[in-house]
Amino acid sequence: MAALLPNVLQMKSEFIQATLATLYMTAVSAIIAGVLGLGLGILLVVTQPGGLLSDQPSYQLLDKATNLLRSVPFIILLAVISPLTNYLIGTTVGTTASLVPLVLGIFPFYARQVQNALLDVDQGIVEAAQSMGSSPLAIIFRVYLKEGLPDLIRVSIVTVISLIGLTTMAGAIGAGGLGDIAISIGYARFENDVTLVAMLIILVLVFAVQLAGDWLVKRVTHD
Repeated sequence: MAALLPNVLQMKSEFIQATLATLYMTAVSAIIAGVLGLGLGILLVVTQPGGLLSDQPSYQLLDKATNLLRSVPFIILLAVISPLTNYLIGTTVGTTASLVPLVLGIFPFYARQVQNALLDVDQGIVEAAQSMGSSPLAIIFRVYLKEGLPDLIRVSIVTVISLIGLTTMAGAIGAGGLGDIAISIGYARFENDVTLVAMLIILVLVFAVQLAGDWLVKRVTHD
C-alpha cells in the first residue's frame, strides 16, 4: 500500500474531512433543492394547459424560468452568483458557501424531472378524483404524489447523483470536499494516487445512493 498509495497514506485525515464535506454539501443542498424543485415541478404540472389550476401566463413564466436556469453551465453559475453567495453567507469560499450555487444549479433540473414523473400518472385516476369532488390540493397529495412516488424516487436518485458531480466541480474552485483534493492536490501536484482515490470514493458514494434508491423503489412498488 505504501508503494501504491504513498501520498494517500499521508493524507488520511484530509480524505476523511473531504468526504464529510462532500456528504455535507450533497445532503444539505439536496434537501433544500428537493423542496424547491418539488414545489416548482408541481406548479408546472397543475398550471399547464389542461392542468388542475390551468394558468397559461403563470405556466409560461415558470417554464421559461426553469429552462433558463437549466441552460446556465454550472461553472459559470458559480461565478455569476458569487455576489449573492457573498451576501447570504458572507464569503464565496468553503463548503457552506457552495450550497447557494449548488441549490440554484440543481433545483431547476429536479423540477423538470418531477414534472415529467407526475405527468406519467394515469390521468384517469386524476379525473376520477375530480369527479368525486376532491380539491386540487387533495389531488396533488393523494393522487399525483402517491401514484407517482416510485418515479419521484427514481428522479430524486438521478438528481442526487448529479449533485455529487456538481460538488466536485465546486470543490475545484474552493468549496472543499473530494473535488478540491482531486484537483488542487492530486492534479496540481501530479499526485495521481490522490486523484485516483478521490475518484474511487466519489464512485462509492454514487453506488451507495443508487443502491439505496433501488431498494426504496422496490419497497414502494411492492407496497
